[in-house]
Amino acid sequence: MRYRRAKINGGTYFFTVVTYQRRKILCEPDNIALLREAFRYVMGNHPFTIDAIVILPDHLHSIWTLPENDSDFSTRWRLIKSEFSRRCDSKYKQKSSLSRQRKNEQAIWQRRFWEHCIRDDKDLIQHIDYIHYNPVKHGLVKSPKDWQYSSFHRFVKNGLLTLNWGENEEIYLIEGIGFE
Repeated sequence: MRYRRAKINGGTYFFTVVTYQRRKILCEPDNIALLREAFRYVMGNHPFTIDAIVILPDHLHSIWTLPENDSDFSTRWRLIKSEFSRRCDSKYKQKSSLSRQRKNEQAIWQRRFWEHCIRDDKDLIQHIDYIHYNPVKHGLVKSPKDWQYSSFHRFVKNGLLTLNWGENEEIYLIEGIGFE
């Protein structure tokens, strides 16, 4: 069976990208810096907007909006993952399967990623909430404000969320979001 991705020019998409064998390497300070550099590098050649993002130890979630006449998020993810992998410290590189060796792939990321095309404003808000509450959901912190690798802080700075959002309230997340 061949997987077909929904591709809409200028679309807004939610993504989940996972490390190979769910290794907890992404929140290492050097790797955070490398990930930021990889995003900047790719955005310089293939522009897009990061509407929301959270980086967790073994995966990340993000929402992107692509330029008006562009639907090619796959190339962007391939370039981000390869740029990060190429520069990543060898201690994070796992011995890979024979099929990965044949393709000269490094075992840092799972091969694929999960995407969802955002349908409307309600869908967008639900996915942004999911992103910002994800570190709490995984038991990493008690409040979204305590997780530093998140666009939550930008949302607070811009007056879109309060600093105590998600702290002492139950956040209702839609089942099936995130592919975890």
